[in-house]
Amino acid sequence: MSEIQRVGVVGCGLMGGGIAQVCAQAGYETVVREVDQAFLDRGMSGIQKNLDRAVSKGKLEESERDAIVGRLQPTLALDDLAECDLVLEAIIENLDAKIELFSAVGKLCKATAIFASNTSSLSITEMAAGTDRAERFVGLHFFSPVPVMPLVEVVRCGQTSEEAFKLAYAFAESLGKSPIACGDNTGFVVNRLLVPYMLDAIRAYESGVASIPDIDTGMRLGCGYPMGPFTLGDFVGLDTLYHITDIMYNEYKEARFASPPLLRRMFLAGYHGRKTGKGFYDYSDDEPVVSDFVK
Repeated sequence: MSEIQRVGVVGCGLMGGGIAQVCAQAGYETVVREVDQAFLDRGMSGIQKNLDRAVSKGKLEESERDAIVGRLQPTLALDDLAECDLVLEAIIENLDAKIELFSAVGKLCKATAIFASNTSSLSITEMAAGTDRAERFVGLHFFSPVPVMPLVEVVRCGQTSEEAFKLAYAFAESLGKSPIACGDNTGFVVNRLLVPYMLDAIRAYESGVASIPDIDTGMRLGCGYPMGPFTLGDFVGLDTLYHITDIMYNEYKEARFASPPLLRRMFLAGYHGRKTGKGFYDYSDDEPVVSDFVK
């Protein structure tokens, strides 16, 4: 295990809860902070269900599950992060909110603590500049679902010290993940390549190249992808995809990052994918069918 012993995770949603779970599974004492008790209860319940499922499948002993839960400290108090060696945020994808959080946490934590963001698209440099420890600030971008996906993008900006980067990289490895090193470019590696692909799929459909199911099938069977671009979009959340395209287009001003008209209309109409029950597909029945919005 690295020099990091106690971890703070801010946010207990889908990503934050998953990150907290893998930290506790790796043996770290993990403080999980939320702003609302209902959000905290929902997130902790999700972690418990994940661990119970692992026990039922024989992948985890009951004693191991109980030990993992015992290493989790759910809280509403920001002060409980004071003794953490690493504080990782997984809150709303809003730069001002993240900077405000790190500014507040910086007044509580020891000078040696490393701060990290799970952002998928925002500037690590801008966040670091808003703290009192830019040299100890990194990006740690996990992928969903966190307990399953092996990749972590470890992002360094111009201010990040070599020591902090190496500690963060070793920390990701200690979670059983496969980290890759990235510079602070919007979208990092995966989203910079993946987002234009997903947007091109939408444009291909808009242009009448093929149907949504046929494009999905073509990319699965022709390229060996586990799911096609429309299924993936619904899984990630079309609202999330829309916001990422907005950030990336504003950064690069390149047409390949611009949101297609169909994606914008679906975002505005509330067709956000699995989370809302409808996106490119309708998930009302056992088998998804193309949704009424895009038929």
